[in-house]
Amino acid sequence: MDRYGLIGFPLGHSFSKNYFNEKFANEHIDAEYINYEIPDIRILKEILASTPDLKGLNVTIPYKEKVIKYLDAISPEAKTIGAVNVIRVRHNGKKTLLKGFNSDVIGFTRSIAPLIESFHKKALILGTGGASKAINYGLKSLGLETLFVSRNKRKGLITYDEITADTVHEYNVIVNCTPVGMYPHADECPRLPYEAMDNHNLLYDLLYNPDETLFMKKGAAVGAVTKNGLEMLLLQAFASWEFWNGQEQK
Repeated sequence: MDRYGLIGFPLGHSFSKNYFNEKFANEHIDAEYINYEIPDIRILKEILASTPDLKGLNVTIPYKEKVIKYLDAISPEAKTIGAVNVIRVRHNGKKTLLKGFNSDVIGFTRSIAPLIESFHKKALILGTGGASKAINYGLKSLGLETLFVSRNKRKGLITYDEITADTVHEYNVIVNCTPVGMYPHADECPRLPYEAMDNHNLLYDLLYNPDETLFMKKGAAVGAVTKNGLEMLLLQAFASWEFWNGQEQK
């Protein structure tokens, strides 16, 4: 039986585990997807040594960057982004070869591209975590200029306090890469001048629980186009399967 899995800490509810085990059952694939909740990235070596039938892994917080030093190869996109969330495992005799990919950028760009209009030239990226790097890469690949927003003042970024009505008019695509508004804190949202937005704004939330975050609700109330991260998650899963099986686009 082939094995796949997810490494991260903590894991809690896993979309990937449910999705892939359901896929394996429905398509009669002799495989199993396991959650590896590991408190230290060094445990990855133990997982590899004890699971000779492991074919692939997904990687989540906090190991998307830390895992890179354990890899034998990395895709150009993942290298540029500086984060890996998919690992293909190949066994060559006694040697195990690991190649890292980033499916965040694929899932995101395929999901948001149909919503991008001619008037969408610039985007605000809320948050500076691992996922935000892939979002930045994806937005730039779609031709948008980007600006990161952080709680703390740093060179090249702006803070939430600096976002004005003019900012959301100019940067009319806004992508939430933070956990603010995620269940069970669904009554929270990023601090933005929502009242200044209109139907030229596109608000994309990487969160998908709840289905409509307060960030999205406030945007929709003033006519903005909104979307959550569920489709991105599904597209990421499709891409993971392609990477594991060597079917990625060259």
